[in-house]
Amino acid sequence: MRNTMQPLHPIGIFDSGYGGLTVMKEILKELPDYDYLYLGDNARAPYGPRSFESVYHYTVEAVRWFFDRGSHLVILACNTASSKALRTIQQKDLPRIDPARRVLGVLRPVTEQAGSYTKTGHIGILGTVGTVESQSYPIEIQKFFPDITVTQEACPLWVPLVENCEHESPGADYFIKKHIDNLLRKDPEIDALILGCTHYPLLINKIRRFLPPSVQIISQGTLVARSLADYLERHREIMAQCSKSGIYKYCTTDSAEVFDSQARIFMDETTRSDRVTLP
Repeated sequence: MRNTMQPLHPIGIFDSGYGGLTVMKEILKELPDYDYLYLGDNARAPYGPRSFESVYHYTVEAVRWFFDRGSHLVILACNTASSKALRTIQQKDLPRIDPARRVLGVLRPVTEQAGSYTKTGHIGILGTVGTVESQSYPIEIQKFFPDITVTQEACPLWVPLVENCEHESPGADYFIKKHIDNLLRKDPEIDALILGCTHYPLLINKIRRFLPPSVQIISQGTLVARSLADYLERHREIMAQCSKSGIYKYCTTDSAEVFDSQARIFMDETTRSDRVTLP
């Protein structure tokens, strides 16, 4: 059953817009039996250029929205929200709102595995301006792999390319090649590349075209999905609070018609979303 009713205790998946759908797509492959509630805060997207305070405020609003709809577990499928808001929510807000509920992000599943992808000890990050400026990826990778060198490159036009359906056009080649060349110029020893934005998997064919064959691409969706499956196995008390009816529901803070049209870029199935309002 999909988009037919309100799920009872869904796993919440939140993004500022559409990119989190690439994460949800992989989670559905890994854990198809659970109920899911997706929310895109499209009315206030993109989050990348916004201040830490704004991103935190918006993300807390979304987390409360999920909790009000029965979610006991929320995944921040947004690199900017994970970078700028997750830690504060986990440490300060959850103990006050409900210590039994959980909010997870997309950074840790990637950073704790990053070291296994490199032989040279040099990793590159491609991300939005907000994610790169937050320094979250270098900080988290250093916790697990202190000897690894991390080099970042912000790609401010890549998300608009995807959302304007220009990601497969010849015109996109210039901007893809430009930022990959910039990154490799900073560190020619990079042999593993993290796509630090959930939109970027849609650019993966072009990214591969301009990368040396020796550079391995690390895409978030699969790692996040596997990490979630492992998390639920290790935290049976949270698993027990997540309903399993196979219901997937989509919501947006902007036009449902536009959301459903854009979602086709990211998902293999048609969505029928509802427009909602955050406090």
